[in-house]
Amino acid sequence: MLALVSSCSLFEADSYDAPDVTLVGSVVDVLTGKPVLTDQGSEGIRVRLTELSWGDNVEHNPDFYCMPDGTFQNTKLFKGNYHITVDGPFVPLLRRDPDGKELADESIVMNLETSHQVKFEVQPFLHVEWVGEPTVQNGKITAKVKVTRGVSPEDFKAKVEPMGNYNDDFLNMTDIQFFVSYSSSVGYRARDERWSSRLDYSGNSFEDLFGQTITIESNGEIPAGRTVFVRAAARINYNTPVGSGTRRWNYNEAKEILVN
Repeated sequence: MLALVSSCSLFEADSYDAPDVTLVGSVVDVLTGKPVLTDQGSEGIRVRLTELSWGDNVEHNPDFYCMPDGTFQNTKLFKGNYHITVDGPFVPLLRRDPDGKELADESIVMNLETSHQVKFEVQPFLHVEWVGEPTVQNGKITAKVKVTRGVSPEDFKAKVEPMGNYNDDFLNMTDIQFFVSYSSSVGYRARDERWSSRLDYSGNSFEDLFGQTITIESNGEIPAGRTVFVRAAARINYNTPVGSGTRRWNYNEAKEILVN
């Protein structure tokens, strides 16, 4: 009988509240206030929450990612005290030296109890802007873009070099991508490889092209009568989080194109 009572206790409802806390956030350029546009997926801006209520050795919550417009939302969090940070194509918010000593922590620590909004102000590596409007001829899209630095080389070095293993090559532009897709979430994760294209740059060969107009073209021939979305993206030779091997693009906004 005792065994039966013990077994039945396994089916009793637990006393924990369901996760009902909502966190809404945005990632913006500290200088312009504009959103940091990103990819929809693991090449975009990663959001990491760690519930500090559980002590020093707690594991972080499952990571999630920003939407293309640099905003994020999580509606299934437990109440608690959280460390909230983001990693993306911008100067790292949490910086440590090679010995693990904290150099800076520009992330957020706060109690989450109901619904909350947070804003991260960051220094994006690059700004990517359209120059004029894309044109279409014979199933090919031609567009013009301008890429400028969002953080000066001096400021980048001052903040990144103390983290160790610094290399001036980190600042080099490596590529410009021209993503084409039927999806309005066009980007690396939502691209049509038949029509998307890229321009690659070695070493510091792009240095004199910052601020200049760059022409990019789609590949192949897009069928007439189709509506597609296009975006341009550029990145430097630096991965975030440090050591992850992921070099993240800075994007411009998507445009809708009717191929006629």
